[in-house]
Amino acid sequence: MPSVLPPRAAVLTVSAVLLSTLLAGCGNDAQDEDLTRQELSWKACPAPDEAQGGGAPPSPLPDDGEWQCATMKAPLDWGDPEGDTIGLELIRVRTTGAENERVGSLIFNFGGPGGSGVTSLPAFAEGYATLRTRYDLVSFDPRGVGRSDPVICANDQQLDAYFQQDATPDDAAERTELVENTKEFNDACEQNSEQILPHVRTTDAAHDLDLMRQVLGDDRLHYFGISYGTELGGVYAHLFPKRVGRAVFDAVVDPTQDSEQGSLGQAKGFQLALDNFAEDCVSKTEECPIGDSAQDVKDRIARLLDDLDRKPIQGVFPRQLTQTAATSGIAQALYSQDFWEFLTQGLEEAYDGDGRILLLLSDSMNGRSENGEYSNITPANIAINCADDKPRYDTAYVERKLPEFRAASDLFGDYMAWSMLSCTDWAVAGAADHPDVSAPGAAPILVVGNTGDPATPYEGARAMANALGKGVGVELTYRGQGHGAYDSKNKCVQGAVNGYLLDGKVPPAGTVCT
Repeated sequence: MPSVLPPRAAVLTVSAVLLSTLLAGCGNDAQDEDLTRQELSWKACPAPDEAQGGGAPPSPLPDDGEWQCATMKAPLDWGDPEGDTIGLELIRVRTTGAENERVGSLIFNFGGPGGSGVTSLPAFAEGYATLRTRYDLVSFDPRGVGRSDPVICANDQQLDAYFQQDATPDDAAERTELVENTKEFNDACEQNSEQILPHVRTTDAAHDLDLMRQVLGDDRLHYFGISYGTELGGVYAHLFPKRVGRAVFDAVVDPTQDSEQGSLGQAKGFQLALDNFAEDCVSKTEECPIGDSAQDVKDRIARLLDDLDRKPIQGVFPRQLTQTAATSGIAQALYSQDFWEFLTQGLEEAYDGDGRILLLLSDSMNGRSENGEYSNITPANIAINCADDKPRYDTAYVERKLPEFRAASDLFGDYMAWSMLSCTDWAVAGAADHPDVSAPGAAPILVVGNTGDPATPYEGARAMANALGKGVGVELTYRGQGHGAYDSKNKCVQGAVNGYLLDGKVPPAGTVCT
């Protein structure tokens, strides 16, 4: 399940340039080497390409720590490990500590699915400086993501249209249009990414992690998974329980839920975060500029979205702010309490007819850079989820479920319910109803849940800890806001995580941080 469900809409076909980039990624000759013995050629990292989100090469860290990148070969099909290979892009920065104090490599997955670890790790690395005293910090673009044979379904102009389509249909004509657009998008993904689509399941990525562990020279996998990265870590622990080292799961996906239950849980989670945002705004000593009470704040947002459904307003020229774009922009701002002030400003301006801030928040959610180029996070997100998740839904099923979703959230219910159509007519069958993360015999895994998390609701941490098994999942609660806990800089959370990763000290199960 994704850490956020992007709106589902229309797209046509990919350009020849993007298609050629995809096809160039996969090797077409049989292996003649043991991939576990490959030596990585670490070099200065290039500037991120479009699929990774673009931008400048990563800057050295404050202590002059230099970023290095390399490409690791992995089997395209783990069912045929002697067959064709693909390249997986890795990034690292070496430890600041002495060699005799080094534990190994700490591998990060920041979630999505579909997020580029090669671009995310440098963005967040200063927050992991303490962990770097005993680890090389490492991340990667999972298969189908960024520079690792990206799934591609559309060019930038088509994605602009995709994200402005109506993802919450109100009548039969709009429902038909959504279904047709979804099928068109999915057909384009099959046409342009057919070779990689069957091989982007989380189980494939877990096998890649174990190969990475061996190539990096570690006896056990030391791992920090965030959001979807917790699901990947759980699947790894299930497949390779004896190879789990020190591992932390933060912003935890509920592994017991199917895709429908996950979508419903996110509707509830984002509604909770919106409730908290509204209460925070009206509790300030100064007057809340977007409502006289928490309920008034939410009522005004609902009226704005209804108005945008009838008539969009100006966004970032020449694009307009539609109902769907505004909803995704609001969701993006609820990921972190640090963004709440931008949400307040964006709503205040939208009420006056200026949708720029909300559209920029939506762009951030969807991986659109300032120059109009998109990363491949949305195609990868859909491809991985559809390869993982067995259920397939139709409009009749969604319509029956709408009352339940609306009861969970007036604002996000329709948005999350209709997103269940995203895998309809997908080219690859889904693997299972939900992932298996049972890991008897694995080392303890610290599972951190945030009570105010919108995208991976708090209840998922308890479910993950239980599913991992007795003596494996160790639950820690953070009573806070936002997606995740460690990056909140809460001293209690960071102390517990650092104590385990650095010194192997497992905190008592049930620890609560405030």
